[in-house]
Amino acid sequence: MSLKMSPILEVPELTAQIAWAAFPNGNNYMQMRDELGVFYADHQFVDLFSYTGQPAIAPWRLALVTLMQFAENLTDRQAADAVRGRIDWKYALGLEMTDPGFHYSVLSEFRGRLIEGGQEELLLQGMLDCFKEKQLLNARGKQRTDSTHILMAVRELNRLELVGETLYHTLNVVAEVAPVWLQQQITPDWFKRYGQRMCEARLPDKDVDRDEFALVIGYDGQHLLEQLYATPDELAYLRTLPAVQTLRQIWLQQYCWQNGELQWRKRHEHGMPPAAITLISPYDLDARYSEKRGMSWLGYKVHLTETCDEDDVHLITHVETTSADVPDNHVVEPIHAALAERDLLPDLHLVDAGYPDGENLVDSQTDYQVTLYGPVRPDNSWQARAQNGYGASHFQIDWDIPRATCPQGKTSYHGKAGLDPSKRPITRFVFREVDCAMCQAKALCTTGKARYLTLLPQAQHATLQTARQRQRTEAFKETYNRRAGVEGTISQAVQALTMRRSRYRGEAKTHLQHVATAAAMNLMRVINWLNGLPLSETRKSRFAQLAPA
Repeated sequence: MSLKMSPILEVPELTAQIAWAAFPNGNNYMQMRDELGVFYADHQFVDLFSYTGQPAIAPWRLALVTLMQFAENLTDRQAADAVRGRIDWKYALGLEMTDPGFHYSVLSEFRGRLIEGGQEELLLQGMLDCFKEKQLLNARGKQRTDSTHILMAVRELNRLELVGETLYHTLNVVAEVAPVWLQQQITPDWFKRYGQRMCEARLPDKDVDRDEFALVIGYDGQHLLEQLYATPDELAYLRTLPAVQTLRQIWLQQYCWQNGELQWRKRHEHGMPPAAITLISPYDLDARYSEKRGMSWLGYKVHLTETCDEDDVHLITHVETTSADVPDNHVVEPIHAALAERDLLPDLHLVDAGYPDGENLVDSQTDYQVTLYGPVRPDNSWQARAQNGYGASHFQIDWDIPRATCPQGKTSYHGKAGLDPSKRPITRFVFREVDCAMCQAKALCTTGKARYLTLLPQAQHATLQTARQRQRTEAFKETYNRRAGVEGTISQAVQALTMRRSRYRGEAKTHLQHVATAAAMNLMRVINWLNGLPLSETRKSRFAQLAPA
């Protein structure tokens, strides 16, 4: 399919007066077209299309349809029907009343082109560029970020279902490309075991029987892998199939060899791989397991960043989608890098306690001139938790030597920079046993023979100490109150636009959904802003309203 450059058409047969008459209460999409124009142009998508083949539908229209589709939570079929039958959509897209529209599959193909070309951000970037031109969006103000969990689109599987469904999926993929070869590798009982999808109702009830069935599946999968890797050169492509590679990886994670026998992994006997690399479905290889505040889920995590200056429209400026196990503090640098590329960096970035650490606090200010503003985690050593204990803040540090001086005036005899188990740079100070043994305040400082003090590098340590003191002040609380509004943004995305459940499989497609959702939210917010509608306040139940002031 080729891209034929097409102008943005005016609407000769559909005037604004007719459109508004059809919708006496006004319409967001017509107001969008009248006051904001269109956010996209064909030349932005030129790299995604070939110059040969049949002409493509104008990409700017498909981008705008995608935006409106997510604003109304429509399926592809419903969105295509809206293009054909709704007067407001035709007006926004610059189509004549008689335009027949397009087949709904075009929208899926367009999303695929965006993902394949790595251009998902165009849906949000084109809109933000328009808002910047109209002075609705400016850099170097206040912005805030928060995250929420995203559930994967495929069903949750227990371990036995996982291995059974993985083998079922692999057999179906191989059967499609090499049916004759596959028939020669299996026995008739395989059809009974893997002829249908794995589900709990078809699995044994007793633990002993389930373990035995897991080994049956394990040996079957191992046999299939051995035969695949023993195929002649003309069938070597079979072992490169994504489903086969998935089978191999899941078998490594769920089984192990011990004394020449295949074993079903048990956590306490054989160990299990960490959640960061453990596959949880053969159909979504990017989804991961995670826990937070007593809640567990399978899927992803999304971080939404929005402006929050007083008396300005609040617009989402960045969307970061990660697997569920990625900690919040790992996304600070990518968020700032993306905002810097768009020339949308804030001066003050409000976040919750999951984002700021010593490294992020320093690097945000040094690399991007952004003040990362949020509560930092306290010193969690037992000395700091004790009301009169000697935590790290009680020691004076001479970083040039380096040397630490304790509250009792004793100095460390050894200070050495190194790395902690997670590869973070640290400096460790060691005090003399004789000094600690004779110290009257030893009970406040250490339970060992001598005190060992481990600190982050100088800049990070000093910044953390300053941040911990700052967050105790009333000025911090007053400024930090502006972060609370981002929770309403998360609620709008989840409740109104159903972002909690991914529509698609895979992180790339899920990210595209999040970007389109954010763009749809921006559209609704700007229209409300132009119409003078105030921001919604936090809802209170009828009972809560009865509480005395």
